[in-house]
Amino acid sequence: EEGAPGRRGERERNEEGPAERGPGAAFHMFVLMEDLLDKLKLLSYEEEALRRHNMRPLSRHYFALPTNPGEQFFMFCTLAAWLISTAGRPFEQPQESDDPNAVISNVLSELRSF
Repeated sequence: EEGAPGRRGERERNEEGPAERGPGAAFHMFVLMEDLLDKLKLLSYEEEALRRHNMRPLSRHYFALPTNPGEQFFMFCTLAAWLISTAGRPFEQPQESDDPNAVISNVLSELRSF
């Protein structure tokens, strides 16, 4: 029934986009990125992963804002390979010239085997 109280409001709430969930929803990705960075620092990623590949440390919002997708993708792959290796699995470090689909497929395959 279209005139039933509450029905229309429930339907509208289910169709809301991320920006309409609340004032803080638009900043949730920034909070997640800061949490990720804290966890990477606990694992000493700067000394272990970045120095080995001559890369600079991540900013607090590196993956939260799409600035340079190619660079961000390579950084993600480098960190994923390092984390997989740190977990005790041999994993070859991807190169910038590698096929992105193949790299992601290898990362996902390795993660599924965990």
